[in-house]
Amino acid sequence: MARTFLYVVAGIVLLILAGAVALRLFPDELQRFATVPPGAYAPQPAFGEARYADPALWLAQPGTSGEATARTLPQGAAHGTPVDAAVFFIHPTSFASRTAWNDPLTDADARSHAVQYVRAMASPFGDAAEIWAPRYRQATIGAFLTERPDAREALDLANGDVLAAFDWFVAHADRQRPIVLVGHSQGAYLLLRLLKERVAGTPLAGRIAAVYVAGWPVSKRHDLAATGLPACSGPAQAGCIMSWQSYAEPASPPKIRPGYVAATALDGGNRLDASPLCTNPLTGGAAASAPASANHGTFAPSEDLASATLRPGAIPARCDASGLLLIGDPPDLGPFVLPGNNYHVYDIMLFWQNLREDVRGRVAAWRTAH
Repeated sequence: MARTFLYVVAGIVLLILAGAVALRLFPDELQRFATVPPGAYAPQPAFGEARYADPALWLAQPGTSGEATARTLPQGAAHGTPVDAAVFFIHPTSFASRTAWNDPLTDADARSHAVQYVRAMASPFGDAAEIWAPRYRQATIGAFLTERPDAREALDLANGDVLAAFDWFVAHADRQRPIVLVGHSQGAYLLLRLLKERVAGTPLAGRIAAVYVAGWPVSKRHDLAATGLPACSGPAQAGCIMSWQSYAEPASPPKIRPGYVAATALDGGNRLDASPLCTNPLTGGAAASAPASANHGTFAPSEDLASATLRPGAIPARCDASGLLLIGDPPDLGPFVLPGNNYHVYDIMLFWQNLREDVRGRVAAWRTAH
């Protein structure tokens, strides 16, 4: 019996050692294996605009409890005066299953995590008169780690849902109000596509007060012109794009790169072949660097994510030559920091109060111009 037990223990140790060696030698392959669905993409019917008449397809819309979630204030934050604008927020990936290429909208965990994202990431824009945040058949996280054609189809389905939701939003939001567009991660990728397919070159472009493309690379060479909007160069500028990707130092960006579909820029080029756009959220894009004292408040979540406190003056930010936004020594914000000091999950929360002030200034500038 004792010898059998020792054999079992030895076997477990060997498995652990083998796993550690495999993770060191083949990290990209193992990450793909853990996240990319093994089966083929199953075609699904498109959502038309009318599907978004269903309140169940919105995480937030005017007059609902979801909108109240998007107006969450961390402890220490004061209520602000209303901002006369309509916000359209596209949440990041919350579906991580290998069982399907797209969220079937019945996954309870995906919905729960999406609600948390609305609470933490849409809330800097919560002073707006209207907040809209659609649910959509988001691509699973593995779609960003493969060049299989299935990934393109999964992302195209998600894109179609977001466009349908946006069409409903435009038709039903107050048409006298300027529009603020916000997306993070997969939501930011889809926001770029939305800018090209629904905004650039249309009368709607004149209603855009601000665009926040967070946690996703925006190619200055291949994306920016196709959006029809410039990068923000100051806090009192309307109709421009803010974009950044947050890393603590020393920063070590992942070797794994987005799959071909996600890396393809709006003009058909590769958005990863040059430094991405970096606009410092502490300066509104006016300067590349700002000290921690310029940070008016970080949304610091509790361990169970049930609450948060506002932490001012804690985190600096500077855009480096590679297009990353560096935030100094790693701050302790919780367990969701990715390898390489990647603060991707916290991109918006790091600068919560400054973004709250930033959107107010851009809407005011839009009002002055119109």
